[in-house]
Amino acid sequence: GRGTDIKLAPGVPEAGGLFVIATERYESRRIDRQLRGRCSRQGDPGMSQFFISFEDDLMRNFAAAERMTNMMERFGMEDGEALEHKWLNKSVETAQKRVEQRNYTWRKRVLDFDDVMNKQREVVYGYRNEVINSENPRELIYEVIEKAIPDAVYGYMEERDEGAPDYTELLNWVNTTFPIQLTMDDSGFQDRDAEGNSQFVVDKVKRAYELKMEHENPEMLDMLERHIILTGIDKLWQEHLYNMDSLREGVHLRAQGQKDPLVEYKNEAYSLFETLMANIEGETLNNLFRSTTNLEQFESFMRGLPQQLTSDKTAQAAGGGLSQSNIAQTGNLANLAAQPGDGGQQIKINLPKRRPTVKVSRNDACPCGSGKKYKKCCGREA
Repeated sequence: GRGTDIKLAPGVPEAGGLFVIATERYESRRIDRQLRGRCSRQGDPGMSQFFISFEDDLMRNFAAAERMTNMMERFGMEDGEALEHKWLNKSVETAQKRVEQRNYTWRKRVLDFDDVMNKQREVVYGYRNEVINSENPRELIYEVIEKAIPDAVYGYMEERDEGAPDYTELLNWVNTTFPIQLTMDDSGFQDRDAEGNSQFVVDKVKRAYELKMEHENPEMLDMLERHIILTGIDKLWQEHLYNMDSLREGVHLRAQGQKDPLVEYKNEAYSLFETLMANIEGETLNNLFRSTTNLEQFESFMRGLPQQLTSDKTAQAAGGGLSQSNIAQTGNLANLAAQPGDGGQQIKINLPKRRPTVKVSRNDACPCGSGKKYKKCCGREA
């Protein structure tokens, strides 16, 4: 191997030294030179000789071996007859150069594909480090609110398939994502343009978020706000990596359509990255009011919000208030949103179901006193 010196026994230098015999030529000239270098080390005598065949992969694929074979047949040379000429050495070196150029192109291609992923990784990791090291993470949350909400409002008002604003879907998105509980009359979406509605929703969300922060533990606010953003980044970045791997495995098939796979990969990767960043902002909005440092105070905050909404002014005049019929208990904080009731007249508010103070394992005795295991009793409903 490389760096190995073969010491000659007494009498070998007088006989001519080490004689290296090789039965093929490697694709790389560097390896051939290293093999030749095993002889004649440190001034010792020696020589080397290589034997190759036109049926070797190197000669057959890169040195026009078939043309040489036909030429030898015309000259009347027999199979197995040795042929030695400086043109053959030049032909072998030319074939090795072609292989080396091909391998270099492959390696460069791999680096070009990896460079696309590295640039995306720099952006995402840079944003993540900014969130971790920021002294005021609330500014980053407000940046997300001021950017993501106008994009969503613009999509509902100006990018609908029918070409007309979809105020109902916009109102449903606002009430589902944020606990501000608007009605169509209160929102006034139809009286403002996209920019005005965006500012209206942004102001409402900021006020609700400031109110929510008053019920949180002040010592853990920074950690909570960082967690809101980091959760979306970590979750969606992992999904993005799987999508990029799938894209890279299949993009080479586009060469069948006379398209450069690298160009197609860059275009598709850019689209996926834009979707990733938009999804991170959307996930941050979803986590704003679904993360807390104190569950009891968070429930108190949610109960302080408007609980009963009606789309019929007559129902409001009748004094219909909050009752057990329009409260749905749920253990999933993601369901803290207004849901249309039967007939579209009332809206139910899903309140969180508080978890027991002491966590019960699946195999422990059920706290209800039935004597059964928790997983066979009340835990079956969890």
